[in-house]
Amino acid sequence: MKKSILIACCLAAMAFNMACGKKSMVMLAPDPDGSVGRITVANEAGSVDIDQANLATVIRSPEAAPRAPEPLDPAKVEALFGQVVANQPLPPLHFRLHFESDSVRLLPDSRRQLTEIVEAIEARSPTRVSVVGHTDTMGDKVYNVQLSLRRAITVRQLLIDRGIDAAFIDVVSHGQENPLVKTPDNVANAQNRRVEVVIR
Repeated sequence: MKKSILIACCLAAMAFNMACGKKSMVMLAPDPDGSVGRITVANEAGSVDIDQANLATVIRSPEAAPRAPEPLDPAKVEALFGQVVANQPLPPLHFRLHFESDSVRLLPDSRRQLTEIVEAIEARSPTRVSVVGHTDTMGDKVYNVQLSLRRAITVRQLLIDRGIDAAFIDVVSHGQENPLVKTPDNVANAQNRRVEVVIR
């Protein structure tokens, strides 16, 4: 595949390769949510586009263009790729916790989410947890970097207090640089006062 197309494919859908001697098969599988991306399978001899789930192409040699995509029936998909699909990592889980203005105090609804977050981490253990702090655009940028770091550290400590191993948790501070809702400087926005927790 062309590099730029391969990157887009990795973001939009999963593609599986099967080596068969000198030939290769590439099939486009749906994402866990059922959505389907688009891939281009190419070599020096030509290319084909695939944009439907369970369509597959075969490349017989570097000198032969990929064949026109054909559908694989569910039994064949299972026989060829069942083990690969079964071994795919679970998709990341995302949680968003909000804070009082100019504070490291979680809002009540966000505090209640901590139980769900801990349960999700424990269900995937061992895992990696990213805790990323953010602020709105009120105040000084340097101060906001420090505030968002304190928010992230607060969430990290709340997770540790609930039994999550500190070694699994990474903390990052974005300050006001990656707002959920874009605003001019010095605009208070409750949606931007947050910590994003990503469980992989």
